[in-house]
Amino acid sequence: MFSGAFTALSTPFRDGAVDEQNYRDFIEWQIEQGIDGLVPCGTTGEAATLSHAEQGQVIRMCVEQAKGRVPVIAGAGSNSTKEAIELTKMAKDAGADAALLITPYYNKPTPEGLIAHFKAIGDEVSMPFVIYNVPGRTSLNLLPKTLKRIKDAVPDVVGIKEATGNLRQCAEVIEECGRDFDMLSGDDFTVLPLLSVGGSGVISVISNIMPADMAGMCKAYVAGDGKKALDLSLKMAPVNRAMFFETNPMPVKTSLYKMGVFKNLEFRLPMVPVTSETDAKLDQVLREANLI
Repeated sequence: MFSGAFTALSTPFRDGAVDEQNYRDFIEWQIEQGIDGLVPCGTTGEAATLSHAEQGQVIRMCVEQAKGRVPVIAGAGSNSTKEAIELTKMAKDAGADAALLITPYYNKPTPEGLIAHFKAIGDEVSMPFVIYNVPGRTSLNLLPKTLKRIKDAVPDVVGIKEATGNLRQCAEVIEECGRDFDMLSGDDFTVLPLLSVGGSGVISVISNIMPADMAGMCKAYVAGDGKKALDLSLKMAPVNRAMFFETNPMPVKTSLYKMGVFKNLEFRLPMVPVTSETDAKLDQVLREANLI
């Protein structure tokens, strides 16, 4: 259902509020650059510091601006099942094509709790779900056998954003869930090898600033052009590393500002501007990549 390069969209702010015009222009640029899909209100979009009203506003703007040209997978997860249900309803009402649902963070539920969590959401809202497995942020790793049980219990679960970077685990996801199950990488460093073990694409950080290259790499792989895919992967590698000089989304948002894509550089606490040392290193990497 979902394949290719999806951008985990950064959210521009102006004077403390979401900058609607800049966000719409950013989405338009992403589509012009050939991106395959959009993901508003993920980690990179600073969803953790958006109010529910703002989250609904951002998702609706994204859907409106996309105009059906590319699919929109809206971040709607929470560690509270009740809150996740409310956010997923909001994503559906806004017209999103799917909801991205993170595994409950902090709570660290058992496999039975995970199944119950996603089943409760599925019982209340009918739309495609992509589960988000990111142990580095949740302290919980959704293992393939448990994912299979969730998929069987919740028919709306059509895919996973796999951010472990563990290719063995990724291969087991397809073994357990089948080739028609969408496995989207959540780790920009391993997109190309993940495609080779059954992945369908990526929800990407770097495609905020290099959408054509990430989308082009995915398309080249599907077309059987391994050389082009590898060339693009190697081209993005140093920029990938730069995007994690400090906590995401601080470097990528700073890069968008340096490129002139974002008109202002604002974060919400506890996110803060990158250090002067990181700023200088970003300048060097972006110049070498001909991005500024």
